[in-house]
Amino acid sequence: MSSLIPAVMVPAFIPSPSQGVWHVFGLPIRAYALCILAGIFVGYWLGRRRWVARGGSAPVLADIMFWAIPFGLVGARIYHVVTDAELYFGEGRHPIDALKIWHGGLGIWGAVGFGALGAWIACRRAKVPFLAVADAMAPGIALAQVFGRFGNYFNQELFGRPTTKPWGLEISPEHRPAGYADFATFHPTFLYEAVWNLGVVALVILVDRRYKLGHGRAFFLYVAGYTAGRAWIENMRIDTVNHFLGLRLNVWTALILFVLSVAAFIISAKRHPGQEDISTGPAAGKPTPTEQPTDAEQAVDEAPKVDADEETPDVSPAESSTEAPKVEVKNGSESDGARD
Repeated sequence: MSSLIPAVMVPAFIPSPSQGVWHVFGLPIRAYALCILAGIFVGYWLGRRRWVARGGSAPVLADIMFWAIPFGLVGARIYHVVTDAELYFGEGRHPIDALKIWHGGLGIWGAVGFGALGAWIACRRAKVPFLAVADAMAPGIALAQVFGRFGNYFNQELFGRPTTKPWGLEISPEHRPAGYADFATFHPTFLYEAVWNLGVVALVILVDRRYKLGHGRAFFLYVAGYTAGRAWIENMRIDTVNHFLGLRLNVWTALILFVLSVAAFIISAKRHPGQEDISTGPAAGKPTPTEQPTDAEQAVDEAPKVDADEETPDVSPAESSTEAPKVEVKNGSESDGARD
């Protein structure tokens, strides 16, 4: 007797999230914000481990990140608003929407650029080598981007061209761009970039472990690795953006930064081989060593100190008097002492 086993239909695509906002006690908890916060946390965690492993002080790095993270968030939003100004300014637009960061719209270029500016200011104040901080944080930045890209998934944004591949991403009709209403599944460019960034994390860590990258080379390697992938992934996207000479603006940005980062890597390798020593001085949470004292200064310091408050012992006149020097008598004459 044979039995019938009903076939289970497995959808050949990645489903969209059922929701991206949850309300807790009347407050909206947005998946996009949670992904950004998770990225910041894991990125800092990885960077902190690398910084401490090189001899740096964890509290010193925390103080630097206190500057870098707010700068990065503000810069990410500024870059997005400036490069997509038509979404917020002009007829029928609402400029106040430029402040609604929870709706999405953070540019990684602005995040890294402004974040680096904030870190540089903090490093100048603390007298810590900025490029050493950048090297320690480089793979952590890429790891933070992995988590951040899943915020795009929950917002159903920044996807690629239509596709019938099994890994195609289902997009709800209200989120499909004009001209694509009849297509249901699209390239999950958020996932492509997340996987690529995981590769960048591994690349920077492995190369750094092998060659001890310093003076910014780990950071330059991260930029080169990320932009190489971003250029082709960006070309797959169909969201409305500005173009320049037939290419999306972000493609041009990726190409230019790739060239600059490779050049910076080569120049740094030639001029500053090896790594900075951050196990001493301010980077390690220790004061800057002072100059060695001269021999005369050291002699003065080592001389016994006399307390002015101590009483001078009493000395009797008899004890304090000294014998007059005796002078040899010649020709029967004496002298009581040397003559003036």
